[in-house]
Amino acid sequence: MALQNINPTKTKAWKKLENHFTEIKPVEMKTLFQKNKNRKEEFSFQFEDFNLDYSKNRIDQKTMDLLLELANECQLTDAIEKYFSGDKINTTENRAVLHTALRNKGNNAVQVDGTDIMPEVRETLAKMEQFSNKVISGEFKGYTGKAITDVVNIGIGGSDLGPRMVVESLQFYKNHLNTHFISNVDGDHVVEVLKNLNPETTLFIIVSKTFTTQETLTNALTVKKWFLQNAKESDIQHNFVAVSTNVEKVLDFGIDANNVFTMWNWVGGRYSLWSAVGLSISLAIGFKNFDNFLKGGYAMDQHFKNADFEKNIPVTLALISIWYNNFFGSESEVVIPYTQYLEKLAPFLQQLSMESNGKSVDRNGKPVNYQTGNIIWGNTGTNVQHAFMQLVHQGTKIIPVDFIGFKESLYGNKEPHNKLMANFYAQAEALYAGKTAEEVHLDMKFHGDLKKINALLPFKVFEGNKPSNAILIEKLTPKSLGSLIAMYEHKTFVQGVIWNIFSFDQFGVELGKELAHKFLVK
Repeated sequence: MALQNINPTKTKAWKKLENHFTEIKPVEMKTLFQKNKNRKEEFSFQFEDFNLDYSKNRIDQKTMDLLLELANECQLTDAIEKYFSGDKINTTENRAVLHTALRNKGNNAVQVDGTDIMPEVRETLAKMEQFSNKVISGEFKGYTGKAITDVVNIGIGGSDLGPRMVVESLQFYKNHLNTHFISNVDGDHVVEVLKNLNPETTLFIIVSKTFTTQETLTNALTVKKWFLQNAKESDIQHNFVAVSTNVEKVLDFGIDANNVFTMWNWVGGRYSLWSAVGLSISLAIGFKNFDNFLKGGYAMDQHFKNADFEKNIPVTLALISIWYNNFFGSESEVVIPYTQYLEKLAPFLQQLSMESNGKSVDRNGKPVNYQTGNIIWGNTGTNVQHAFMQLVHQGTKIIPVDFIGFKESLYGNKEPHNKLMANFYAQAEALYAGKTAEEVHLDMKFHGDLKKINALLPFKVFEGNKPSNAILIEKLTPKSLGSLIAMYEHKTFVQGVIWNIFSFDQFGVELGKELAHKFLVK
């Protein structure tokens, strides 16, 4: 069954939120903390090794109650049930949405058109495990009998960005294999990747559901031409594998049928890293770590599916995001992980959120008269403090921030990690508290800058009252990263449900590609 069509702006809760917004808009967070000494504890909760502190937001309990009322009026519970049960909620493409089945560690069946898909999912995972073990151990060899040293993933969009992000994020757990990614249809980039590789010891993974994607096929053919400068057509079967549904075209390319890993149409590209699309992940960190990554996603699935909405991390994050987007008029959100490992997280979340919820018609096919989608951007702390945080602190826009921190460093470097985390806490505090004219005056007077006070005081004032969430995690592990990604997947889903849009098609991706083909033909 499809999702219900409910215009959020026509609900009783929306009208109440509009009235409530006029009351709370001028209220400063400092005042809310002063009135409620237990605010931090009341607006924080724990899930496994995740702690969400959302106390530094321009909300009170009434705000959250009304947002939860909105979620209920928009039938979020019903939507979540359909999301997990295989209903064809991707209505425009007549497909189920079941990336959650790829990481399903329970014993429950998951039905699509009356067939349990879990045996096929487990079979594919077992094939990935067997193949990964062979390549990592050196049992699987290239065309000259040498063990594989390098792995190149050729894909684009969800077939590139997700696996690339996870591999880079989990490089602490990497084995001896060198992992490379080719995505952009930019011949110069392909040459840069290939020039230091040995065709005898390089494994190429071509990831394309249809095996017709222009960028991926162009790059794959470029790589094939390079490979055949040293090898024969019959050697392709030893150094190329594919993740695809189009077995015929894969075989035509020269890839052995045993080295084809399947995909399914009930998984969208940007949600596919949990599948065989994540083969490069499994090769880079080993299947055991990949399986722990899946377990982390499953743990967050269970939390999202079963926890009460008021203590549900993805639901809470989604509702707060809607509050800023649709009532404060914020158009963007910043994601700042305080670890360099997660440098690719923001670009990944851009695709996840903006490709999903960048829609201007509702589920009835009618133009919406309210804002949908968020512009997602960010980078790693503390780098951002020397870049765009100036805008967040003293600019004219309200830009909500997700700060993501980890209690432990992976190499145990306590002193730098303490400094890193001091900045994690300080940035949230600075956005919330700001710095008043009186505080600036005293500070400059203390430092003997009396002559400069009048001239510089306005420029050193920080308005404060800037919102942020703090997501504190014990340690960056395959499991915690899996939970983190699933958390943002579910946040995106909840937003789409409430905005009454279809989050799982991406027709906006196609128009430019069609026009590019016309220009190419000319």
